[in-house]
Amino acid sequence: MFLKYFYDEKLAQASYMVGCQATGEALVIDPSRDVTMYEETAVKEGFRIVAATETHIHADFVSGARELAVNAGAKLYLSGEGDAIWRQQYTDGISFQWVHDGDTFKIGNLTFDVMHTPGHTPESLSFLVHDGGGGIHREAMGIFSGDFVFVGDIGRPDLLEKAVGVSGSSEQGAKQMYQSIQRFKKLPDHLQVWPGHGAGSACGKALGAIPSSTVGYEKLFNWAMADLSEEEFIQKLLEGQPEPPRYFAQMKKLNVEGPALLSDLPAIPLIDSAAVKTAIAERGQVVDTRSAAAFRAGHLPGTINIPYNKSFITWAGWLLSYEQPIYLLAESGQQSNIVRDLRSIGFDNVAGIASLDVVDVSTIGGEELESYREITPQEALSLLKQGDVTWIDVRNDAEWAEGYIDGAKHLMLGKLQGRLTELPEDKNHPIVVQCQSGARSSIAASVLQREGFKNVINMAGGFGRWLKEELPYTKEKEEKILNA
Repeated sequence: MFLKYFYDEKLAQASYMVGCQATGEALVIDPSRDVTMYEETAVKEGFRIVAATETHIHADFVSGARELAVNAGAKLYLSGEGDAIWRQQYTDGISFQWVHDGDTFKIGNLTFDVMHTPGHTPESLSFLVHDGGGGIHREAMGIFSGDFVFVGDIGRPDLLEKAVGVSGSSEQGAKQMYQSIQRFKKLPDHLQVWPGHGAGSACGKALGAIPSSTVGYEKLFNWAMADLSEEEFIQKLLEGQPEPPRYFAQMKKLNVEGPALLSDLPAIPLIDSAAVKTAIAERGQVVDTRSAAAFRAGHLPGTINIPYNKSFITWAGWLLSYEQPIYLLAESGQQSNIVRDLRSIGFDNVAGIASLDVVDVSTIGGEELESYREITPQEALSLLKQGDVTWIDVRNDAEWAEGYIDGAKHLMLGKLQGRLTELPEDKNHPIVVQCQSGARSSIAASVLQREGFKNVINMAGGFGRWLKEELPYTKEKEEKILNA
């Protein structure tokens, strides 16, 4: 049996190619939208991609299943479990099969057993694989668990309710997950576990960074395998789950309806300074992908800063709209990767790219550039003591619960644009923004400036540096006196 692991660090998403070397046939499990890497691997290793499957309807990335079905002629094995509203609707004209708990299908001499493992989503499947290559044992060798069981954690059951608005589904999903875990615990200890995500994914709260595990190891060290009552399990599973990014709802919709084929998308034009000015004037989504330091030193009014780094997809998904065109300010060497990353979460609405190698933001039509100040925690504390300043903490709920600066207003970065009415009407009023390290608050500063707030100040080093300098903070309403 051939097994190849693919991992997208920006999405913390794993996919797999499984091949029968005897017949040269291969299956891709949970493919990413850009299927180039699977096609290249197939050519290199001498396989034909004859099939693809998905463990569930994904919320965090656009699936490449339709790409493989149309462009490679792959047969799709899709979940027939759960509510019909969560079944793919793009099946006309492609080869596919609905599969259910207890079904099997073959790829060459490999056999895949279908196991319905609801909880993360109602239709969630796991696949046990048997290598029929002539060994004396017919036991399964491993399980592709998707977003059911991770290394050290399990899939969250609250996404349908929090991201899509399906009322009551969190509790129902947690109950289903409890039953699915009881089933998992009965599997042989030797089975390898190949999960759909690693550390950093928003599909769980404590995922390990190791790419694979075994059933036996998870029984020993995964919190969800402990001897808990159903009530204890549900409470522990639901508490402390991170906020799902805003784009998750759009992913569910796209993956059900079927995303556009990449080959059908129009070419993205390079645009000049005049087009950038027009996009800003028309309140388009103009994204400056430079570093926070470069943006802070000088940027075009009306742009927002999402630096192109490992967190780019996450914050693009939180802050950008699918309904308006996106214009990018980006270096030429990064442009194709930025577009690919945006399309991986369904942003097919990039209308133009201004190359920073050609278009110098400091010379666009004589525009006066904006900047914002950055101050140390000590300087920020002095401002706070003087009063007449609005302090915004843009961290997430779990971070806030661990401690916050007294007087701060908690407006998580991803939700900031929807809560601007809570800020002072005077656009010249000083606003200090702070996160854990200073990275997210830099993005927040750009969002606020785009909305017309002129006196925005970023606290360098964030709450982490505040703690290192032993400045006062509050936790659970009990003040921690540290050199106050």
